[in-house]
Amino acid sequence: MKLGRQAGLFAIGGVIGLLVDAGTVQALVAWAHWNPYLARVISFLLAATATWAWNRHRTFADLASGRSPLAEWLHWLGLMGVGALVNYALYVVLLLSFPLLYRWPALAAAAGSAAAALVNFSTARGVLFRRPKRAV
Repeated sequence: MKLGRQAGLFAIGGVIGLLVDAGTVQALVAWAHWNPYLARVISFLLAATATWAWNRHRTFADLASGRSPLAEWLHWLGLMGVGALVNYALYVVLLLSFPLLYRWPALAAAAGSAAAALVNFSTARGVLFRRPKRAV
């Protein structure tokens, strides 16, 4: 699959992940009255799982990781951890800089997700899904 198509599909997966991430963090903070920092940890795990499932079956469908699904998911979480650090750092900076965002943490989550997208695509494509699938 061509790089441009992969990037486009990865972006769709990113939007799915953003909806899961921002929706979860907003719901936990607004309705369940969770701390926005702790809520973001839960929302990230759910979003990372959603993006892994999308990218495994769509974006990188013609590539293999050479791992079992569980090992692949754990590797995905580890690799996405680099992007998560970028994502979470921006999230925290925005919350600390703009107290209004405590009521609207989804906006800070969206900014963090956008900043981490390039890091995540590079590690997913270059490290995890880099081998062609073998014909069965």
